[in-house]
Amino acid sequence: MRYLMLCLSLVLSTTTVAETWRVIGDEQFAPYSFVQGDDNTPRGLDVELVSAILAEAKIDYQLRLYPWARVKRLLDTGAAEMAFQFAGTPERQAQYELVGPIRSGSTVFMTTRKIALQNWHSLDELQPYVIGQVRGYAYESAFDQADLSRDISAQNPRHYVHEQRADDNVHIMPNPLVEMPRYVAFKKGDSDRAGAFAAALKRLQQRDALTPILQRWQ
Repeated sequence: MRYLMLCLSLVLSTTTVAETWRVIGDEQFAPYSFVQGDDNTPRGLDVELVSAILAEAKIDYQLRLYPWARVKRLLDTGAAEMAFQFAGTPERQAQYELVGPIRSGSTVFMTTRKIALQNWHSLDELQPYVIGQVRGYAYESAFDQADLSRDISAQNPRHYVHEQRADDNVHIMPNPLVEMPRYVAFKKGDSDRAGAFAAALKRLQQRDALTPILQRWQ
Protein backbone atom coordinates (compact mmCIF):
# COMPACT_ATOMS: atom_id res chain seq x y z
CA MET A 1 0.00 0.00 0.00
CA ARG A 2 2.85 2.38 0.80
CA TYR A 3 4.31 1.71 -2.69
CA LEU A 4 1.00 2.44 -4.42
CA MET A 5 0.58 5.70 -2.55
CA LEU A 6 4.09 6.79 -3.53
CA CYS A 7 3.39 6.13 -7.21
CA LEU A 8 0.15 8.09 -7.04
CA SER A 9 1.94 11.02 -5.44
CA LEU A 10 4.58 10.97 -8.18
CA VAL A 11 1.96 11.03 -10.96
CA LEU A 12 0.11 13.93 -9.41
CA SER A 13 3.24 15.99 -8.86
CA THR A 14 4.26 15.79 -12.52
CA THR A 15 0.83 16.69 -13.93
CA THR A 16 0.76 20.20 -15.40
CA VAL A 17 -2.46 22.17 -15.34
CA ALA A 18 -3.05 24.04 -18.60
CA GLU A 19 -2.79 27.80 -18.09
CA THR A 20 -4.49 30.67 -19.85
CA TRP A 21 -2.12 33.31 -21.15
CA ARG A 22 -3.10 36.92 -20.59
CA VAL A 23 -2.17 38.58 -23.88
CA ILE A 24 -2.29 42.37 -24.23
CA GLY A 25 -1.66 45.00 -26.90
CA ASP A 26 -2.07 48.68 -27.73
CA GLU A 27 -5.67 49.86 -28.11
CA GLN A 28 -4.76 52.91 -30.27
CA PHE A 29 -2.43 51.53 -32.93
CA ALA A 30 -4.75 51.22 -35.93
CA PRO A 31 -4.70 49.38 -38.24
CA TYR A 32 -2.49 46.99 -36.25
CA SER A 33 -4.46 46.84 -33.00
CA PHE A 34 -7.43 48.94 -31.96
CA VAL A 35 -10.92 49.08 -30.50
CA GLN A 36 -13.84 51.09 -31.86
CA GLY A 37 -16.15 53.20 -29.75
CA ASP A 38 -17.73 51.32 -26.86
CA ASP A 39 -16.97 47.97 -28.49
CA ASN A 40 -13.92 46.53 -26.72
CA THR A 41 -13.45 43.73 -29.25
CA PRO A 42 -9.75 43.68 -30.27
CA ARG A 43 -9.26 44.26 -33.99
CA GLY A 44 -6.35 44.76 -36.35
CA LEU A 45 -3.58 43.12 -38.31
CA ASP A 46 -1.41 42.30 -35.31
CA VAL A 47 -4.41 40.99 -33.36
CA GLU A 48 -5.09 38.50 -36.16
CA LEU A 49 -1.43 37.53 -36.50
CA VAL A 50 -0.99 36.95 -32.77
CA SER A 51 -4.26 35.01 -32.57
CA ALA A 52 -3.23 32.75 -35.45
CA ILE A 53 0.15 32.00 -33.86
CA LEU A 54 -1.37 31.25 -30.45
CA ALA A 55 -3.91 28.95 -32.10
CA GLU A 56 -1.05 27.13 -33.86
CA ALA A 57 0.72 26.76 -30.51
CA LYS A 58 -2.52 25.42 -28.97
CA ILE A 59 -2.31 28.03 -26.23
CA ASP A 60 -5.45 28.98 -24.31
CA TYR A 61 -5.45 32.79 -24.05
CA GLN A 62 -7.42 35.93 -23.31
CA LEU A 63 -6.55 38.95 -25.47
CA ARG A 64 -7.23 42.51 -24.32
CA LEU A 65 -6.14 45.93 -25.58
CA TYR A 66 -5.15 48.82 -23.30
CA PRO A 67 -3.36 52.20 -23.48
CA TRP A 68 0.32 51.58 -24.22
CA ALA A 69 1.67 52.72 -20.85
CA ARG A 70 -0.63 50.24 -19.13
CA VAL A 71 0.43 47.46 -21.52
CA LYS A 72 4.04 47.82 -20.45
CA ARG A 73 3.12 48.10 -16.77
CA LEU A 74 1.00 44.93 -16.85
CA LEU A 75 3.78 42.98 -18.53
CA ASP A 76 6.46 44.34 -16.20
CA THR A 77 4.48 43.46 -13.07
CA GLY A 78 3.55 39.95 -14.24
CA ALA A 79 -0.15 40.80 -14.64
CA ALA A 80 0.13 39.61 -18.25
CA GLU A 81 2.18 36.83 -19.83
CA MET A 82 2.67 38.34 -23.30
CA ALA A 83 2.38 41.76 -24.95
CA PHE A 84 2.62 43.18 -28.45
CA GLN A 85 3.79 45.04 -30.52
CA PHE A 86 7.30 46.03 -29.53
CA ALA A 87 9.96 47.70 -31.68
CA GLY A 88 13.14 45.66 -32.01
CA THR A 89 15.45 48.29 -30.53
CA PRO A 90 18.50 47.39 -28.40
CA GLU A 91 16.72 48.92 -25.40
CA ARG A 92 13.70 46.66 -25.83
CA GLN A 93 15.94 43.64 -26.41
CA ALA A 94 17.57 44.32 -23.05
CA GLN A 95 14.22 44.72 -21.26
CA TYR A 96 12.26 41.74 -22.57
CA GLU A 97 12.33 38.36 -24.26
CA LEU A 98 11.37 39.44 -27.78
CA VAL A 99 10.03 36.89 -30.28
CA GLY A 100 9.57 37.55 -33.96
CA PRO A 101 9.35 39.66 -35.89
CA ILE A 102 5.71 39.00 -36.69
CA ARG A 103 5.86 41.78 -39.30
CA SER A 104 7.75 44.95 -40.22
CA GLY A 105 6.42 48.46 -40.61
CA SER A 106 7.53 51.98 -41.52
CA THR A 107 7.56 54.80 -38.99
CA VAL A 108 6.95 58.11 -40.79
CA PHE A 109 6.54 61.77 -39.95
CA MET A 110 3.18 63.40 -40.57
CA THR A 111 2.60 67.18 -40.63
CA THR A 112 -0.22 69.58 -41.35
CA ARG A 113 -0.11 71.09 -44.82
CA LYS A 114 0.51 74.50 -43.23
CA ILE A 115 4.12 73.49 -42.44
CA ALA A 116 6.64 74.25 -45.18
CA LEU A 117 8.85 71.23 -44.46
CA GLN A 118 7.89 68.59 -47.04
CA ASN A 119 10.58 66.02 -46.28
CA TRP A 120 13.51 65.46 -43.95
CA HIS A 121 17.04 64.07 -44.26
CA SER A 122 18.59 64.65 -40.85
CA LEU A 123 17.21 65.00 -37.34
CA ASP A 124 18.64 68.54 -37.18
CA GLU A 125 15.96 69.63 -39.65
CA LEU A 126 13.33 68.76 -37.03
CA GLN A 127 14.75 71.11 -34.37
CA PRO A 128 12.27 73.98 -35.02
CA TYR A 129 9.22 71.76 -34.52
CA VAL A 130 7.38 70.08 -31.67
CA ILE A 131 7.06 66.38 -32.42
CA GLY A 132 4.01 64.56 -31.16
CA GLN A 133 4.64 60.99 -30.02
CA VAL A 134 2.98 58.40 -27.81
CA ARG A 135 4.24 58.19 -24.23
CA GLY A 136 6.40 55.12 -23.69
CA TYR A 137 6.84 54.25 -27.38
CA ALA A 138 10.28 53.28 -28.67
CA TYR A 139 10.74 54.54 -32.22
CA GLU A 140 14.42 54.42 -33.24
CA SER A 141 17.44 54.75 -30.96
CA ALA A 142 18.98 57.90 -32.48
CA PHE A 143 15.61 59.64 -32.65
CA ASP A 144 14.64 58.55 -29.13
CA GLN A 145 17.87 60.03 -27.73
CA ALA A 146 17.92 63.21 -29.85
CA ASP A 147 17.47 66.59 -28.18
CA LEU A 148 14.15 67.50 -29.80
CA SER A 149 11.00 69.24 -28.57
CA ARG A 150 8.36 66.58 -27.96
CA ASP A 151 4.72 66.35 -26.96
CA ILE A 152 4.27 62.89 -25.45
CA SER A 153 0.52 63.23 -24.93
CA ALA A 154 -0.28 62.23 -28.50
CA GLN A 155 -2.55 59.37 -29.46
CA ASN A 156 -1.85 57.24 -32.51
CA PRO A 157 -1.63 59.98 -35.17
CA ARG A 158 -3.15 58.10 -38.13
CA HIS A 159 -6.09 56.94 -36.01
CA TYR A 160 -6.66 60.45 -34.65
CA VAL A 161 -6.55 62.07 -38.11
CA HIS A 162 -9.00 59.51 -39.47
CA GLU A 163 -11.40 60.05 -36.56
CA GLN A 164 -11.29 63.82 -37.14
CA ARG A 165 -11.82 63.31 -40.89
CA ALA A 166 -8.74 65.43 -41.54
CA ASP A 167 -6.95 63.14 -44.00
CA ASP A 168 -6.87 65.84 -46.69
CA ASN A 169 -5.15 68.31 -44.35
CA VAL A 170 -2.04 66.27 -43.53
CA HIS A 171 1.16 65.43 -45.37
CA ILE A 172 3.18 62.21 -44.95
CA MET A 173 6.91 62.84 -45.41
CA PRO A 174 8.41 60.45 -48.00
CA ASN A 175 11.49 59.46 -45.98
CA PRO A 176 10.60 57.06 -43.17
CA LEU A 177 12.28 57.39 -39.81
CA VAL A 178 12.90 53.66 -39.75
CA GLU A 179 11.74 50.34 -41.18
CA MET A 180 11.16 48.59 -37.89
CA PRO A 181 10.41 44.90 -37.28
CA ARG A 182 7.72 44.34 -34.66
CA TYR A 183 7.90 41.69 -31.95
CA VAL A 184 5.88 40.19 -29.14
CA ALA A 185 7.38 40.45 -25.68
CA PHE A 186 7.64 38.24 -22.62
CA LYS A 187 9.21 39.06 -19.27
CA LYS A 188 12.96 38.65 -19.21
CA GLY A 189 13.80 35.02 -18.47
CA ASP A 190 10.42 33.62 -19.55
CA SER A 191 12.08 31.36 -22.10
CA ASP A 192 9.44 28.58 -22.00
CA ARG A 193 6.56 30.75 -23.19
CA ALA A 194 8.81 32.63 -25.59
CA GLY A 195 10.04 29.34 -27.06
CA ALA A 196 6.52 27.97 -27.52
CA PHE A 197 5.42 31.10 -29.36
CA ALA A 198 8.59 31.19 -31.48
CA ALA A 199 8.15 27.56 -32.55
CA ALA A 200 4.53 28.16 -33.61
CA LEU A 201 5.53 31.31 -35.52
CA LYS A 202 8.25 29.40 -37.37
CA ARG A 203 5.84 26.62 -38.38
CA LEU A 204 3.34 29.12 -39.79
CA GLN A 205 6.07 31.01 -41.65
CA GLN A 206 7.36 27.79 -43.19
CA ARG A 207 3.84 27.08 -44.49
CA ASP A 208 3.43 30.71 -45.58
CA ALA A 209 0.23 30.66 -43.55
CA LEU A 210 0.41 34.26 -42.32
CA THR A 211 0.62 35.84 -45.79
CA PRO A 212 -3.19 35.86 -46.35
CA ILE A 213 -3.65 37.87 -43.14
CA LEU A 214 -0.97 40.37 -44.17
CA GLN A 215 -2.47 40.74 -47.64
CA ARG A 216 -5.97 41.27 -46.29
CA TRP A 217 -4.81 44.26 -44.24
CA GLN A 218 -2.61 45.90 -46.89
